[in-house]
Amino acid sequence: VQLQAFGGGLVQAGDSLRLSCAASGGTFSHYCMGWFRQVPGKEREFVAAISWSVGTSYSTDSVKGRFTVSRDKARNTVYLQMNSLKPEDTAGYYCGLDRTCGLVYVSRRWWEYDYWGQGTLVTVSS
Repeated sequence: VQLQAFGGGLVQAGDSLRLSCAASGGTFSHYCMGWFRQVPGKEREFVAAISWSVGTSYSTDSVKGRFTVSRDKARNTVYLQMNSLKPEDTAGYYCGLDRTCGLVYVSRRWWEYDYWGQGTLVTVSS
């Protein structure tokens, strides 16, 4: 399975970005895809995730109301729409695929994800 993430960049506070992550090379009856972020020296942090079959999504409190996770089944792609960006959102953003998640439950634990994309850097200036 390969995950390719892209869409990061340098923006100003208050701006928007949309990250994309395309999955290829695997066939699963059900899985979840999530977005995590990481800054140097810190643990990978959960941002948002979505159940592929049902579409149930969950996001961490710090991004609720600003970030939205969605998926396009035909394109095997998950998106992270990020609005009202803040300097503290600056991080490398990684997409992951969890092939053992439930239909409704989406994991917030990075170690439960089986595959990872290469990451895309988001820098928000004040």
